[in-house]
Amino acid sequence: MIVGIVLTALNLRPAITSLGALLEEVRTGLGMSGSVAGLLTSVPPLCFALFGVMAPRLARRFGPTAVVCAGMVAIAAGLLIRPYAGGTAGFVAASALALMGIAVSNVLMPVIVKRWFPDRVGSMTGLYSMALALGTSCAAAVTVPMTEALGGSWRTGLTVWALLAVAAVVPWLPLLRDRDARSAENPRRASGSVRGAGGAPGSSRGSGGASGSGREAAPVLRITRSRTAWALAVFFGLQATAAYITMGWMAQIFRDAGVPAGTAGLLLALTMVMGVPLAFVIPRLATRLPHQGPIVVVLGVCGLLGYGGLHLAPAQGAWAWALLIGISNCSFPLALTMVGMRARTGAGVVQLSAFAQSTGYLISIPGPLLVGVLYQHSGGWGLPLALMAALMLPQIAAGVLAGRDRLVEDEAAR
Repeated sequence: MIVGIVLTALNLRPAITSLGALLEEVRTGLGMSGSVAGLLTSVPPLCFALFGVMAPRLARRFGPTAVVCAGMVAIAAGLLIRPYAGGTAGFVAASALALMGIAVSNVLMPVIVKRWFPDRVGSMTGLYSMALALGTSCAAAVTVPMTEALGGSWRTGLTVWALLAVAAVVPWLPLLRDRDARSAENPRRASGSVRGAGGAPGSSRGSGGASGSGREAAPVLRITRSRTAWALAVFFGLQATAAYITMGWMAQIFRDAGVPAGTAGLLLALTMVMGVPLAFVIPRLATRLPHQGPIVVVLGVCGLLGYGGLHLAPAQGAWAWALLIGISNCSFPLALTMVGMRARTGAGVVQLSAFAQSTGYLISIPGPLLVGVLYQHSGGWGLPLALMAALMLPQIAAGVLAGRDRLVEDEAAR
């Protein structure tokens, strides 16, 4: 199970960051405009918003182990098909297949960790987070040199990541019959566990009406009445916007500034790998502060400095800008930590998490597309970088509001 968790986490971002490293070659090979390439970089958050909400229902029907295994199969199939799909539409469709597998696995991995390692949730989540960041950064760093070593074709360079997804399928196969058979013997526990971690509130009471008992045990909050919930959703959405713009476009920004393709991939890898140590530091610091606003401001200022540096001296200070943007992108673990701090009950956390993430991913969809449009029509990176810096200001404001010591249950009641 540990091997399966680690291999799954390693596969949750290479489909995105490997494409970012070779985006120029893909655009040329498929005849994409900048606007279409921007649409392509908007596909990940769209798929996460659409397919992620399906994960709890699928897990209740088939079991979380089976769904994650199927997710790895979908990633492998999508990565194998998309370079040879024959055009932009096929490339996008195959990418969506891989992203669907990522979306459901992303949602269900915490469920599996809690079910299999209930007394080691923190350590296993840390291992899972490190593997995810490692897969993200490695795909950015090695895709270009690996493509060159394999003959220089971008199709080969993207396809090879399907092998990692195939390897991730293997550990789940012997676990399907064992764990899901035990879940079938105790359906109440399985249903309650998946519900509680994935979406709708769950309960272990009653044998024939898990859905109904869950509603009785945890009445749904009118979460849209909470200002804190909306602030957290906006903060989550804007940090996701910055993250997907970075994964999709940052290597291209450096390459257009004259940085070699291999070095641009390493710079993107540096940005992504900052999530490994800071994912441990930031949540611990956040829980010790009564107001998380100061952390939000520090991360936002790092982003502003990084985007300003990319505009003024993209090649000369490339490593410094990559480092600063990497620190800024660690708003993601802060957002997840605040979700847990802004609700009083477990059911409140579930509802707040579902609202903040689904709304946030919807907010993040236009950003990468708009960057592509601005890049195509302006002929440079001045306007896109100005947009990225401008979005950092409402992100800071929303994060400061979300960081106040408030509880969504109290605000929803009022």
